[in-house]
Amino acid sequence: MRPAKRMEIRLPLRRLALLGGALLALMGMPAAAQESPGVEATRILFGQSAALTGPASALGQEMRLGLLAAFAEVNRAGGINGRQLELVSYDDAYEPETAIENTLKLINQERVFALIGEVGTPTSAAAQPLAEAASVPFIGAFTGAEFLRNPDHATVVNVRASYYQETEQIVDWLVRDRGAERIAVLYQDDTYGRAGLSGVRLALDRRGMTLAGEGAYQRNTSAVKRALLTIRNSLPEAIVIIGAYEPSASFIRWARKLGMESTIVNVSFVGTNALVDALGPDGAGTFISQVVPPPDSDDLPLTAEYRASLAAFAPTAPLSFVSLEGYLVGRLTARILEQTSEPLNRQGFLRALQETRLFDVGGFGMEYGPLDNQGSDKVFLTEIDEGGQVVPVTRGGP
Repeated sequence: MRPAKRMEIRLPLRRLALLGGALLALMGMPAAAQESPGVEATRILFGQSAALTGPASALGQEMRLGLLAAFAEVNRAGGINGRQLELVSYDDAYEPETAIENTLKLINQERVFALIGEVGTPTSAAAQPLAEAASVPFIGAFTGAEFLRNPDHATVVNVRASYYQETEQIVDWLVRDRGAERIAVLYQDDTYGRAGLSGVRLALDRRGMTLAGEGAYQRNTSAVKRALLTIRNSLPEAIVIIGAYEPSASFIRWARKLGMESTIVNVSFVGTNALVDALGPDGAGTFISQVVPPPDSDDLPLTAEYRASLAAFAPTAPLSFVSLEGYLVGRLTARILEQTSEPLNRQGFLRALQETRLFDVGGFGMEYGPLDNQGSDKVFLTEIDEGGQVVPVTRGGP
């Protein structure tokens, strides 16, 4: 896997002030606080800050569910050298300032071993520097943002493919399989949306193409009508959406009401189950890129193992791409812990990741290296069919 390109993250002044104060607080921690926090005789404690309420809550809840199902599976088998894996989750409602507060509590008060399953680019941009300053592993964030793929971030462990890889696959499919020449983008106006927008532009540039049009909306809102009208005026044959499920669903419904016949593709962060539920019958013909295989597929042992674990932990919970990703992150974390020498500490955990390099979780391979902190490069394309089911897309046609 090639090293990812760096991406500049610009934070508002208020957030910079919060972040600066937080970093000073972490730098002032006593040396004893660096000695295997979160590791006890009977447990290993992980912390998560995620959207558990608000417009993106389905993403945080499903990511947490997948992590808990994986941890429960590991614990039923005896844990890690007799230690049970535990997770404490704080709600940040997809707001960076709250993610900063949560991260400080998790590191300083809960004294977690690692942070895991952060949901979102703006929240990860706020939390990751705090984790790095405290030498806390930052594992399996639910974002494909390029800044987390910077190999200088020695404590970051990415699982999923990047947004650049997702948008490359989307544009390649739109151009080669759908024959699209005019491609527009709807994006969330923050670090997440701009990361996806940059990915689409780079993919088009590689093909000697330019963006036909673009429109933006504000995070944690569904105010997309102005962006829709701007994009409609660009006469797009295809539209790539870099957004969350509620504004994405609103955009798609209005586009169809206005008679727009553009092919619409969402990146994985949209949250497939939530988007399907929000769209109802209006979802047919909508496409979504994924970074894990369909959870109901039988192509890999991973999905069968996930279904069994979810049924044991939460029998009534529906299958979802997001909870499958959370499960994969949890299982990978357990695999790394199994390779970590005693006494168990953060440095040993990160060293075990680099020394082992190749991990297989139910046939889903991941590879890490000195300049590569991202395990998987896999991207899958799916479509919502007429019955509201999410089905794989076969390359060479819709």
